[in-house]
Formats: sequence, structure tokens, C-alpha cells
Amino acid sequence: MEEGAEDLRQRKKQNCTETDKMAPDERNKENPNLGRSPKYVLFQRFAKLFFGCVAAITSGMMYAVYLSTYHERKFWFSSRQELEREITFQGDSAIYYSFYKELLKAPSFERGVYELTHNNKTVSLRTINAVQQMTLYPELIASVLYQASGSEEVIEPVYFYIGIVFGLQGIYMAALFVTSWVMSGTWLAGMLTVAWFIINRTDTTRIDYSIPLRENWALPYFACQVAALTGYLKNNINSSAERFCYLLVSASTYTFMMMWECSHYLLFVQAVSLVLLDSFALVQTDKVHEVYKIYLFSLFLGYLLQFENPALLVSPLLSLVAALMLSKCLQTFVPHKENEHVLKFLEVKFGLNTTKNFTVNWLLCQESLQTPSQDLFLRLTQSSLLPFYILVLIICLSSVTQVIFRRIGGEPLKEKITLDDGRIGERPEIAYHVIHTILMGSLAMMLEGMKYLWTPYMCMLAAFGVCSPELWMTLFKWLRLRAVHPILLALILSMAVPSIIGFSLWKEYFPRIMTELSELQEFYDSDTVELMMWVKRQAPVAAVFAGSPQLMGMIKLCTGWMVTSLPLYDDDDLLQRNENVYQIYSKRSAEDIYKILTSYKATYLIIEDSICNEVGPVKGCRVKDLLDIANGHVVCDEGDSYAYSKYGRFCHEIKMNYSPYVNYFTRVYWNRSYFVYKINTVISFQS
Repeated sequence: MEEGAEDLRQRKKQNCTETDKMAPDERNKENPNLGRSPKYVLFQRFAKLFFGCVAAITSGMMYAVYLSTYHERKFWFSSRQELEREITFQGDSAIYYSFYKELLKAPSFERGVYELTHNNKTVSLRTINAVQQMTLYPELIASVLYQASGSEEVIEPVYFYIGIVFGLQGIYMAALFVTSWVMSGTWLAGMLTVAWFIINRTDTTRIDYSIPLRENWALPYFACQVAALTGYLKNNINSSAERFCYLLVSASTYTFMMMWECSHYLLFVQAVSLVLLDSFALVQTDKVHEVYKIYLFSLFLGYLLQFENPALLVSPLLSLVAALMLSKCLQTFVPHKENEHVLKFLEVKFGLNTTKNFTVNWLLCQESLQTPSQDLFLRLTQSSLLPFYILVLIICLSSVTQVIFRRIGGEPLKEKITLDDGRIGERPEIAYHVIHTILMGSLAMMLEGMKYLWTPYMCMLAAFGVCSPELWMTLFKWLRLRAVHPILLALILSMAVPSIIGFSLWKEYFPRIMTELSELQEFYDSDTVELMMWVKRQAPVAAVFAGSPQLMGMIKLCTGWMVTSLPLYDDDDLLQRNENVYQIYSKRSAEDIYKILTSYKATYLIIEDSICNEVGPVKGCRVKDLLDIANGHVVCDEGDSYAYSKYGRFCHEIKMNYSPYVNYFTRVYWNRSYFVYKINTVISFQS
């Protein structure tokens, strides 16, 4: 026994001696900064951080300036009158900006907020809380900043408003830059992210034509949250940086939730990613639970400050993070039908059900809710984004899968991953982004509108991958590369590949971008301008207008007159109003249309020639086709469709000026695009 113990001690001593001799070489290989003075290392880190931050801020500022310049060139904004500028805000964008105008016109901010929360001047026969129903916190913030900063004498309200949005887009760009920088370790990845984002701007953002959209206010905060979460999930992060990232995640999550009514759905997708990470033990459990607390706290504050918004109580995010039974109880006792409406849409979308309902079919026909076309993938391929994204995703996903199987086999995660290990999938922040981008991509494959959430992170992930030596080293480990030193080759490729990509993108796309900024584009809708001028000059103050929701949003913005419907699709009453008012394009009698319009106290009707004579790009997706299906005016026989109704199409028949249409409606204005009719007040109906 004594001889065996002595022999064991000798072997341990020998192993310790060999380890001590080899340790310096191994440590130098893993960390080239060892052996250098602390001041040199500190200066090197500071310089890297300083120049990276400067590059991120510069990229964001230049993108904001680019958007402002492009917007000016596209709409000739500075040379337009106020009415002509406001017409550039289309659909629901017009509604948001109209409330910003009302806040500025109010005698005080408090009075303005009260009028918005008890609004009875927008939709006929309804008093609505516009702040809650339309998520007007961006407008509240913008109006406060405009008045508190004393900008009334310096800049016009519209420039201040769009300037804030463009500034937020700059923050959005800087956040994507930082995320790819944190993941790859080089700000070259951030530069490539910015280049790909701008080149694919058609598919990465809707800022070009819908500035006031809620997503344009909210997504910059979500990008900041993702950047902070990326840093927070890292293993080798010091306590101060971890605390900063945690606070930034908290603040940005709450702000994101307050800016967009759909934010909790996007956070639900993110939460699913974290649940999967935690399930496979790819991340520290306590960190994931801290993020769960942030979700719950943000939901609680959002519920209170959004006037006890019931949508947040029945949110799938709450169901996932809190408890299934608690959420089921709330869904039982809280009266809210938002999720029911979404479920009906999804049932038809995925072929689980069919319907003749106008609203559901109309939503299915919207471009943003259809399956993306092949043109999307062609554009992403031409800019080289899609091929590199797929390459990076395959390598990272394969590495993460290997790690999962190792964890199932009982192998623990390494506390510190070195470049020589070639295990990029063991980094928790990488695993998170892989799962998150797969979930987002899956949604984008089903809904075209989801591409605006997915493609920015495609840019970030692809740029991180090609600039990361760890990704190349992981690939070389699988290929068992021995002809060239793999670490050296990985470092070379991480610099050479993005440089080549950047040069090719600059050569091909930079001239196009400069041409966009130098060309003046023509945007002038004279018919709409004339219509708005007529309404402001001729219509009485008590007038109530009926027409398509998109046009009604513009009427509200440009004139301030009351309307019967709005282009908002998360309220059952407004959706029903939209369907009823759209009957002016159906094959219904004059008496039916008159009863519908007078039930909403409408005094004027506006017929749009573009809808009445619409030639839709998708068969069966024209408004009049959907109305015929919903009203049973289409008969299908052996695959063919036949229209049947004893009445002609109302929007055509009313233009003929014959009885009984002239008994109910009197034409008072028309131009090439619009026909305005006064709804007669005294009509005798025969039973």
C-alpha cells in the first residue's frame, strides 16, 4: 500500500512538473496578450473600443442623414405646402400623425392627453381612448420634446417628427452594428452589416414610405435590447458589463413594449428561443430567469400605463413566462377578442378552415400577410446576403447541434472557449441567435411582412459569421485541415472574405445609392390635394365622411373632419365598420347603402375610382370580388365563377344619376379620381 501511494505521488508530481513547463506555451497560444505590459493591453482594448464606438455612431448618423436626404429627394418635401406634405402619409400613418398635430394644437399637454383618451371627434358615434387603442406614446413623447425644447421657432412640427424617426433608425443601425461586433470581436462585421442593410433596404425596412408606423418607432429599441442581450448571455463578461447589459435589456424591453401593440408577439418568439436554450443547458439558467423577470415587469408596467390593456394579460408571452394555468384563468375572465381574431386568420392561412368572411379574406390578400415571392430571395441572393447567411447558419446550427448531443451525453460545457477549440456553438449568445433567426425566418416564410423583422438579423448574422475566426476554425476542425495552419488561415479568411465582399458591394451598389440621392423623384397627387381643399373649404364643420379606411385616415389628418372608419385592424367594431362601409363597392341596392351610411351618421360619401374600377394583381383579391363572395353574389359551378345579383355595382350605378340613387345621394364634387356625394337627410322608405 505504501509503495503504491508513493508511486502515485511521484506520478502526480511528474505530471504537475510537465504541466508547469507546458502551461506558458499553451497560455501564450491561447492569449497573445500574455507577456505584454498591462498598460499596453489596456491601451489596446481602449483603442479598439473607442474606434468601434466611433464607427458605430458614425454609421448610425450617416444612415439617418441618408434617409433624410432620400426622403427629401423623393417627395420634394421642403418645397411643398403643408397639405401636400401630409398627403405623403398614407393609410394608418396618417392617423398617427394627425393625433400628433392635435396634441400640438391643444392649449396644454394635459388637455391634449385628456382629449385623446376621451376622443369623440374622430370616429362617428364612438368615444375612444386613442392613446391605448392606437399606441400613441410615440406622439406623446414627440409633442413633449417639441414643446419642451423650444423648437416651435426653429423647426416645423413635421420636420421635428420625421427627424426623430430618422434618428431612431440611426440608433437601429448602430445597434445592429454593435451586435455583430460583440459576436465577432471585430467592428469590420458591423460595417458589413450596415452595407448589407442599406443595399437590401427594400426588404429590411418600411421607413421609405410609411414613416409614422409603430414598427419604425419600436424596432430600434428591440435592436438595442438584442444587442444588450447578446452581451448579457456571454460567458466571459465581467460583472460591471453584465450589470450594464441587464439594465439596458430592462429599459429597452419596456420601451419596446410601449411603442408597438404587436411587441409582445415578437418578445414571445424571443422567449421561445431562450426557453430552448435553457432546456438544452446551453446558457446559465439564472440569466434566463432574470430575462423572464424583465418580461413580466415590462408586461405589468405596460398593462398599467396602457390603461389596463387586456391584450397584454392574454398575451402568449405571459402564457409562456408566467404560468399556463394563470394565463388560462385570465383568458377566461378578461373580455378581449384580439387573439380570437388572430386565430381565425391563422386557421384560414394554414388551410385548416375556409371562410367567406370579408375581413379575414381581405387580410389574407394584403401583401404583408401573403407568402413571400421568389423576388425576395432573388434580391437577397444578388446582394450576396442570402448565400453567406445560409453558410453561416449551417455552420453555427451544426455546431450548436453537436453541443446539444454532447450535453445529452453528459459532457459539461467548457468554461472558456479558445479559438483552437473550433466550437462556436458552445457560446450561448451564438446559440441564442441561431435559434432566434430560425424562428423569425420560419415566420417570414409564411408572412411577407415578417421579412422586415428577419432580414436585418440576416445582415447581422451573416456579417458576424464571415468576420469571425471561430466560425472558420469550426469549419476547418470538421474538414480536418492540415495542409495550412488552421488558426492562421481562419484569421486570414476572417479579414479577407469580408474585405472582398465589401469591395464588391461598394463597386456595384455605391453608384446606385448616389444616383438615388441625386435624382429628384416626382410625387404629386393633384386629385387628392384638390379633394382635401374642397373638404376644408366647402364641407360644414359637423360633416361626417364615409369611404375607404385608407382615405378616411387621410381625411382625418388633412382636414380634421370626423369619419366613419379608420385603417386600424385590431378592433372588432372598426373592422365591422370597414366591412359595412366597403359595401359602397358591392352589388347592393341604394336603399341598403343608405341605411348603412346613415346608421353611422355619415353626411358625405366618397367613391374612389381606383377601387371601383380596380384591376387587382391577384385573382379574387379585389375589394369588389371579396364583397361579392361575402354577400353571396358569386356562384361557383365546375370551377368557374359567375356573378349574380339583381342590383348593379353601387359605385357604378350611382354615377349614372338616375332614380333611385338620386333620391338618396346628391353629387357635390368630382374629379378624375374621386366622386363626393351628399347623403340626403329626408327620405321616405316604403315597407
